[in-house]
Amino acid sequence: CMTCHMVGDKARNKIGPVLNGIFGRKAGTAEKFRYSKLNEAAGAAGLVWNEETIAAYLPNPNKFLKEFLTKAGKEDQAKGSTRMSFRLSGDEDIANVIAYLKQFSEAAKK
Repeated sequence: CMTCHMVGDKARNKIGPVLNGIFGRKAGTAEKFRYSKLNEAAGAAGLVWNEETIAAYLPNPNKFLKEFLTKAGKEDQAKGSTRMSFRLSGDEDIANVIAYLKQFSEAAKK
């Protein structure tokens, strides 16, 4: 993950956005980061990151966002792709990433 993303006090956007505060954040809204249209559309349609949405996203980001938009009645916006080309499979790996990201998100600590 750290090839594209950063967390912590000195985090900055790289290829991917800073992941500080990801829990409770609307998709496609990290400050000063230019998202794909697919990710921005999902956020505009109400996608908010939490344990469930992150766990569903990581195995296949494009599929997840397109399905989210389709279920939200925005199938006309379920086009293109996200810049997130990495896929993470395995429940334990996904749980570990979520636990790690929680350390950098006040919303997840409550």
